[in-house]
Amino acid sequence: MATVYNWHLGREMSYPYQNGPGGWQFAAVFNTNRCIACQTCTMACKSTWTFSPGQELMWWNNVETKPYGGYPHNWDVKILELLEKANPGGQVWDATAKSDDAPYGRFEGKTIFEAADGMTQRALGYLPSEEEWKGPNNGEDVATGWSAKGAELPEHAGWFFYLQRICNHCTYPACLAACPRQAIYKRQEDGIVLIDQERCRGYRKCVEACPYKKAMYRPTTRTSEKCIACFPRVEGSDPLTQGEPMETRCMATCVGKIRLQGLVRVDETGRWVEDRQNPIYYLVHVEKVALPLYPQFGTQPNVYYIPPRWVPRAYLRQMFGPGVDHAIERYTNPSRELLAVLQLFRVTQRIIFSYAIEPGPKVGEVRINGTVREIFNDTVIGYGRDGKEIVRVTVEEPIYERPQRKTLNSI
Repeated sequence: MATVYNWHLGREMSYPYQNGPGGWQFAAVFNTNRCIACQTCTMACKSTWTFSPGQELMWWNNVETKPYGGYPHNWDVKILELLEKANPGGQVWDATAKSDDAPYGRFEGKTIFEAADGMTQRALGYLPSEEEWKGPNNGEDVATGWSAKGAELPEHAGWFFYLQRICNHCTYPACLAACPRQAIYKRQEDGIVLIDQERCRGYRKCVEACPYKKAMYRPTTRTSEKCIACFPRVEGSDPLTQGEPMETRCMATCVGKIRLQGLVRVDETGRWVEDRQNPIYYLVHVEKVALPLYPQFGTQPNVYYIPPRWVPRAYLRQMFGPGVDHAIERYTNPSRELLAVLQLFRVTQRIIFSYAIEPGPKVGEVRINGTVREIFNDTVIGYGRDGKEIVRVTVEEPIYERPQRKTLNSI
């Protein structure tokens, strides 16, 4: 086992392979506060990539209801139980040990790589049963309870929220670590994790090892498959954007405008290279409003979440780490810059590599936690890889009136 630095954990950890040379990394931010669980992203992915025989129960993208939903069923509860059994009472964080290299503090417990026996498993995990792969919408809209007093922030008495999931294209993928055939690889040009179908023999070690259960077995071909991050679009080979890098299908079809996908620079240690004007870097490293999903697993996932505001903090800290309180406070009371950057979610299919903000006039005031905040109609401009402008949008959504003219009824 090699020793690598995991900045999510704030420490070094064991992993079967050394870091690569660095380069670009696929990354995304999902805003759970906006999701309406319309499943448009799910069906866009399904109709594009998993419509063939043997793929009926494959959902590379899914939206599940927490705390009772999950695909496969109870995937996160089972992994957490395995980790607790391997390290009883030791799965804790030191949230005071924060630094530039450890933005969430230091995780004192064991990762899935450190909790594995090293002989039969390179990463602690399990194989879900066939029943657990059925029903991706299990527990949809099921809440914890209700209150006659109604609901109010910061925590609702009865609650649920939607968790949007794709492959995290982790910096330290458990699927890659576990594959005995070395059929799984991580691309330097964008950090996307893929399975070589020619090398795969369907041993399902990747399915067993991935804590997020995003590697799936296809019985008709006897190989494993997974989300490929729509890499032809990310490469810019889709004619729609004329060679410009493009967001994935699940991102581009999002009705609730909860998704923002991009590419960030990483160095040879797995850390993100500072890029203040990259919107993904800004949300994760500057405002720290977007957090990784179960960072304690140790895979350093590259999909980040803005946590829901109404859910009990203890539950969210278990899911997103100790940065939850700060993230919710920043999202609830956003800075002028953050409010502008949030407008970039789903305004273009092209990947935004950097942004700039043009100050606008004051358009109103709002009272947040007893403090009066001024709202400005700033304009945020997104730029592509070549530095050319690809989109601009204002904080205040414009109103358009249809022209008053008589039209024939379509019926």
